[in-house]
Amino acid sequence: MPMESLFKKIRVDVNKNIYLKDPFSSDLGKVIVAKGIEMISELGLEQFTFKKLAGKVDCTESAIYRYFENKHKLLLFLMVWYWGYLEHNLIISTANLPDPKKRLKIAIEILVNGPIYKVNDYIDPVSLKHLLTNEATKAFMTKEIDQEYQNGFFHYYHKIGNRIASFITEINPDYEFPKALVSTVMGSGLMQSYYSEHLPGLTEIKNGDEKRMEFFQNMVFKTIENEY
Repeated sequence: MPMESLFKKIRVDVNKNIYLKDPFSSDLGKVIVAKGIEMISELGLEQFTFKKLAGKVDCTESAIYRYFENKHKLLLFLMVWYWGYLEHNLIISTANLPDPKKRLKIAIEILVNGPIYKVNDYIDPVSLKHLLTNEATKAFMTKEIDQEYQNGFFHYYHKIGNRIASFITEINPDYEFPKALVSTVMGSGLMQSYYSEHLPGLTEIKNGDEKRMEFFQNMVFKTIENEY
């Protein structure tokens, strides 16, 4: 089966404590997720409400609350799904590469540019990346973060970070901060896109500019090499 066809069918298993009812278990739930992505991208999390979503989906507001406790949990669901999908991309794309430098290069490309496989039957990864560029920090910079961390909500975030950190350790076992370096790229990959679009005075890098990837590749590899 071609990889594109395989990834179309991939479904990320999200922690069951994030939602009340699996949105992919019904047609209504699928529409709630799709329209939720669209509306949060358009309005921003602050102006987005389940009442507005219900109007777009043509259902009652209470029907949406059967799936998600609040809009924060919906955003959290989407963020977790995104990082899980990225991990699937990373595993498949590096599976037959013995050279950790090549694996790390691909990993950085995935963190910065988003998933390699951009078609999925459950969620549109491209639309989701655009949403998270603007809204991702609102999913975890909350008062609930410590409890959500304890509940394992950031499992995929950790898994992909640890996997990429292991590539760095293979390249240079003496480098002290592989996790810190990877998490910096994980956050900055999205934030540089945000700066390019909304705060251009904070960056020289434009969206779609090849120098963007060059910047991150150089930052990671030169940091590691300087520790040899």
